[in-house]
Amino acid sequence: MGRVKVNLTLDADVAQTARSLGLNMSRLAEAAIVEAAKVERNRLWRTENQAAINAYADEIAKEGLPLARFRSF
Repeated sequence: MGRVKVNLTLDADVAQTARSLGLNMSRLAEAAIVEAAKVERNRLWRTENQAAINAYADEIAKEGLPLARFRSF
C-alpha cells in the first residue's frame, strides 16, 4: 500500500525538539499510530469476547487444565 499525506497538529516545542534532533516525525507518528491501533484492536477483541473468556476461565477453575495429567513438570 502506498503512502498518503495527512495533517497533524503538534505542540510547537515538541516539533522543534524533533527537528533539532533530526527525528523523522512522519515515521515516529506512523509507528505510534500503528501501536495505538494494535492496542485498541486488542481491547475491542477482549471486550467483544469477554463472555467466552470468562466461561473458559470458569471451566478451567472448575475442571483444571485440559491434558494436565500429561504434564511432566
